[in-house]
Amino acid sequence: MSGLTVPADFSEHMLDLDEDDDLEVFSKNTSLADESPMPNSPTSMVNNYRLDEDEEEQQQQDANTKDLFITIDNPESHVTAIETFIMYRVVTKTTRSEFDSSEYEVRRRYQDFLWLRSRLEENHPTLIVHPLPEKFVMKGMVERFNDDFIETRRKALHRFLNKVSEHPILSYNQYFKVFLTAQDLLSHRKQGPGFLSRMGETVRAVANSVRGLRNRPEEFTLMQEYVEDFSSKICSVDKVTQRIIKEQREYLDELKQYRPTYTQWAGSEEELAEPLKGVAGCVERCSKETEEQIHHLSEVLVPALHEYVLCAETLKAVVRRRDNIQAEFEAKNEALASRKADQEALQDEVDSLADRMELANNALKGDWSRWQNSMRTDLKSAFISTAEKNIEYYEKCLAVWESFLLSQRVEPGEQRDGEGAS
Repeated sequence: MSGLTVPADFSEHMLDLDEDDDLEVFSKNTSLADESPMPNSPTSMVNNYRLDEDEEEQQQQDANTKDLFITIDNPESHVTAIETFIMYRVVTKTTRSEFDSSEYEVRRRYQDFLWLRSRLEENHPTLIVHPLPEKFVMKGMVERFNDDFIETRRKALHRFLNKVSEHPILSYNQYFKVFLTAQDLLSHRKQGPGFLSRMGETVRAVANSVRGLRNRPEEFTLMQEYVEDFSSKICSVDKVTQRIIKEQREYLDELKQYRPTYTQWAGSEEELAEPLKGVAGCVERCSKETEEQIHHLSEVLVPALHEYVLCAETLKAVVRRRDNIQAEFEAKNEALASRKADQEALQDEVDSLADRMELANNALKGDWSRWQNSMRTDLKSAFISTAEKNIEYYEKCLAVWESFLLSQRVEPGEQRDGEGAS
């Protein structure tokens, strides 16, 4: 998940919390704001970049045609004898005629979002339902529900709901409407397919996967290959980015130890005191910029990358469900050809499965194009923002050291005067 925030390094800090379904992966890194303005190098390119006019125009058109607006705010912590969880206020404003009112306000917890997503997948198995964040937190958090954690989780859930609300099919799903409007969701959550029904679907899926496909259309083979390749690449970029942030944190720690050394040295070297204090000041200001850059990467790039790591897994599941539908159709079709009895009943079942497969194929093809456009827009925005921040970071650090060099420059006249006095 828009955007979403995930921790920069999972491997050393992940802690499973199976007993609490309301905790997710996303955590927020705090940063120190630099109150003093940083100088810019004369060659800075940061302020010269502009978004394409076509993209801005398209975004404006989308905003003008939107008829469903959802916000999530006002988190409240609830403590019971067996669990602690957060309830968020979900406010919906709409002009759609199928809604009885133009505005709704309900409260939801993370388990409610899980319910909604599972219902959307059950109703639309070959549509791409945006993923929810995982359910684990980070070691070192003094409070499991501190303000930063709650805020980043709110952003993640907000992005999920808005992805659904912007979808031309999912946004009209009956369960989505219930989620947005029903004050008491518990009675609705108890409805739906039972355990045995879900088990039956799982058994059929396993049997179909073992049987395999006879004639998968080439476009879905290409789609699967694309998903596998995309998943591999986005996972690699995600891991490397997390490693870069970890190394930058280590570099920042070194800088913070570096500055006091120059300051202490200046106290014992009277003739070098001014340049030593100047270096200490430069290191301090560069430390603040490094901290800000780490914060930006953790808040912008890493969330976008990890969101699409999760999306890749969602895509793999969607492709598998499409294949299962085709495999079931092929099995019934083969049974129809080999059996003489119950021909009419089998024919009806085969025809029904053929219709289902065609609908599934068309749904996935339409959603595939829509998802690719959204993915490219989201990642492009994250990459551009990161590039701008990198330029800004290095330009500011360069300007700091350029200013130091200028302050230490000795004019020829001053040098001659010093020689004459000696």
